[in-house]
Amino acid sequence: MSGRRGRISDDEINELISKLQALLPETSRRRNASRSSASKLLKETCSYIKSLHREVDDLSDRLSELMSTMDNDSPQAEIIRSLLR
Repeated sequence: MSGRRGRISDDEINELISKLQALLPETSRRRNASRSSASKLLKETCSYIKSLHREVDDLSDRLSELMSTMDNDSPQAEIIRSLLR
């Protein structure tokens, strides 16, 4: 770290931005992340995380509905339980 203690260098910021880009499906193909696009990247990241939360909630609701209509002793219920472990 350069300069003051605890301060992140430009190189470290650029490296973190690159790592974050690689995690996002829509931005992973972009090559050069500049500091000016860091704000946009963070907004995209927040949006992506929110969409993942919605997807998890939807899948959880669908799974709950499925389990409520299923015989708990059925082979299908056992398969679902084993996947959730």
